[in-house]
Amino acid sequence: MLHDVVAANYEDGYRIAITFDDGKRGVVDFSEYLSKGGVFDHFKDMDFFRDFRVNDELGTLAWRHDIDVAPEKLYSKATGGPLPEWMEPSREPPGKTVLPT
Repeated sequence: MLHDVVAANYEDGYRIAITFDDGKRGVVDFSEYLSKGGVFDHFKDMDFFRDFRVNDELGTLAWRHDIDVAPEKLYSKATGGPLPEWMEPSREPPGKTVLPT
């Protein structure tokens, strides 16, 4: 089941407290995104990082320049729960196809 972000508050550093539509809450540390590069390079500017909002249409956090993080990822990080199976990284080497038995 997917859960939308309904509220979020800046804590400190790169940490944001997030509340989901099922009432669960948790704090997500976004510092790992600093090394991802690309659009997340904007997070190195703390004023930019702190200028987030809850996007009700997408059910997630969003920043300027159309930057957002999948709500499933936020829920997993905030609650400690697993990612949905369809989001789990493949355990097979790239290029290897696994056929069902």
